[in-house]
Amino acid sequence: MFGEHDVEFGVNMETMNIPTMEVDWFTSENRDLSKIYLGGLPVSELIDRYKFSLSDLEAYLPLDRDKFKKSGKEFHFYSYYKNWNFHDNYYYAVENSGFMPSSKRLEGGYDKYASMDDKIDWLHFYTFHTKFGIGRATAATFQEIRAGVITREEGIALVKRFDGEFPIEYLNDCLEYMNITEQEFYDITDKSRPDHLWKKEHGAWKLRHPIWEE
Repeated sequence: MFGEHDVEFGVNMETMNIPTMEVDWFTSENRDLSKIYLGGLPVSELIDRYKFSLSDLEAYLPLDRDKFKKSGKEFHFYSYYKNWNFHDNYYYAVENSGFMPSSKRLEGGYDKYASMDDKIDWLHFYTFHTKFGIGRATAATFQEIRAGVITREEGIALVKRFDGEFPIEYLNDCLEYMNITEQEFYDITDKSRPDHLWKKEHGAWKLRHPIWEE
């Protein structure tokens, strides 16, 4: 059982009445380890370079398609069976599992529980904001507005306060992983800011058409 269906985000609407996940997403007919990449390297090279065994990496590889189909198993989207929104999911998880939220608010957002799977989530939402003008707070508010948890006015206020907040928490970990300096990070992200979305005023980047100025 997986989480939200694609249609929760307005894509692949033709599959809205199909509860199962497309098998091509997680299976492969030909598991050529030289053509499957993990962490930027072919699996075959990972095995040779770091002395991994195939079983060490098996959990990260696509399933054998023929074996999966013969098993009779199916992967289903949980949101096909239960009304999906982050707010209700959080309370359900807390009440029915051992899930624990972060001890502090997640940078760029206003909650302590959504999209905190790994350190690069913080960087993802920040670069998403530089490229598209929307960030972690927008990603949360549009879900909660649609679900009736907050009003549009409340959502706009949250976006104005938190969207695009710089991700200090795990920045050094991400820079070390990408093998770049902090200045290189700034240079790269600033180049990704489209002119029709951003302008620079007094040395600071500003959105040209923020939602709170509609």
